[in-house]
Amino acid sequence: MSRAAIRYAKAVLDLATDGGNVDAVLNDMKSISATLEGSKDLRLALQSPVIKENDKRAILKEVFAKSSTETLGLLDILIDNKRATILGKVAENYVSLYNEQKGLQVATVTTAVAITPELEAKVLAKVTELTGSTDVKLENIVDESIIGGFVLRVGDTQYNASIASQLSKLKREFSNSL
Repeated sequence: MSRAAIRYAKAVLDLATDGGNVDAVLNDMKSISATLEGSKDLRLALQSPVIKENDKRAILKEVFAKSSTETLGLLDILIDNKRATILGKVAENYVSLYNEQKGLQVATVTTAVAITPELEAKVLAKVTELTGSTDVKLENIVDESIIGGFVLRVGDTQYNASIASQLSKLKREFSNSL
C-alpha cells in the first residue's frame, strides 16, 4: 500500500515540478494531511465501501476546492483507481520527497514541554552532528510521558535522551543485578 502512495507522490511531484507549482502543491499536501488527521469522519468516508466513488469525489472537491490543479488531478486519479484510502499517505510521501529534493533534513524532537530556544539550539547542534547537514527543519511533539529531556528522530536514526528512557534503563540494570 505504501509503495503505491510513494509512486503517486512521485508522479505529483514530477508534474508539479514541470508546471513550476511545487510549493503550492506542498501547501496542498500539508493541508490534506492536517485535514485527514483532524477529521475522523472524512477518513471513514474515504474508507467506506458504501459511499459511491462520485460522492467521495464530490466530498474531496468540496473540502479541497482551493487546491492546485495538480492536487485536484491527484484526487480524481485516486478516486478513479479506487485508491482514495491512501490519500493521506500520498500527501505525507509528497512532503518527504519535497524535503529530500530540496536537501532539507526534517528532525522530530519529542519533549515533555514545549521546546525552549536553548534546547532547540542544542537539538539543532545534535542533528548537525548526526547528519552533517546544516539545513534542518525542527518539528516539536509534546509528550509528557517522557518526563524530561528529549527524543530526537532524524530519518531512521533515533537519539533518546529522555528521563523515562534513563529510568527504564536503571530499572533493567537493577533487575539484572538481583
